[in-house]
Amino acid sequence: MTKLHIHGGDVYRYPHAIDFSSNCNPYGTPEGVKRAVAEAAELICHYPDVQCRKLREALAEEEGVPASGIICGNGAADLIFGLALARKPRRALLPAPTFAEYGQALRAVGCEIVHDYLKEEQGFVPQESLPDAITEDVDIVFFCNPNNPTGVLTEAEFLRKLADQCRESHALLIVDECFLDFVKEPGWYTLKPWLDVYDNLFVLKAFTKKYAMPGIRLGYGLCSNGELLAQMRAVMQPWNVSVAAQAAGIAALKEKEYVRVTMEKIAREREYLLEKLKETGVLVYGSSANYIFFKAKKGLWKECLDRGISIRDCGNYEGLGEGFYRIAVRTREENEKLLKTLREIME
Repeated sequence: MTKLHIHGGDVYRYPHAIDFSSNCNPYGTPEGVKRAVAEAAELICHYPDVQCRKLREALAEEEGVPASGIICGNGAADLIFGLALARKPRRALLPAPTFAEYGQALRAVGCEIVHDYLKEEQGFVPQESLPDAITEDVDIVFFCNPNNPTGVLTEAEFLRKLADQCRESHALLIVDECFLDFVKEPGWYTLKPWLDVYDNLFVLKAFTKKYAMPGIRLGYGLCSNGELLAQMRAVMQPWNVSVAAQAAGIAALKEKEYVRVTMEKIAREREYLLEKLKETGVLVYGSSANYIFFKAKKGLWKECLDRGISIRDCGNYEGLGEGFYRIAVRTREENEKLLKTLREIME
């Protein structure tokens, strides 16, 4: 049975609560991005650049890949649905639990989904059963690194095994790196250097989390397969990246100091949260990105919400049940309020 499709970050439904359910940079949208969006208002009488040329040029410089190998979308989700529609796969392989949009997009095109279940007793770490499950009848594989919601980070060597097996089976591999920027030494884990080696590889990224701009909706994909990118553009709606979003993306890429400072702060707060969380008695699993995945008493999310704290109940993820939760890493003041609330509830 399909589980209810919900997300964190519903500040409209819970305006009174501190939002730990959405994993965005807690230090706010950079001022330069806000200015760029305001200035872009002068251009909303025109259609956006349908090819996102200036944005793709800026991304090419940032990511070290050719602009011809970049496709932009209305958030990463837009590209996920674009991939499904372009390929119309018959059979897909997904780890479970993982990001819900993969399954939603695949079901929208009538694709059969096979799950490789990540086991709690193995810390939700992917095992060799995953590449072994990429058989000749699998058309597409999605893999999130670090995984959402488990926060487990996977070595590039394992991902290359997936890419090799996918190439042998003529399957497309999508590696979602939307949270990789929050990892220490992300260059050790990204598959960007292997894009020219694997024409069956698509790397998914977004501005949403790193720059705290989810309301703008801006994602992008990296791929050396020009034919696949052309197929995607043929089925995705034109002008899917607004004037404001393109301006925001170009401005965000200039915010080097914001990224350096906030990533250091988030790393420190993550360590603080991890240390203090263990004292509350919850069982922590993955925490490689800007969120922490843990197990605790059933109904914890509701008790937190009643006290003005919104955490992500992960019970609706495929492969999980009641008692699993995800919290974002936020500011020290907010983190202390969360910890105080958890201590009160757990005691």
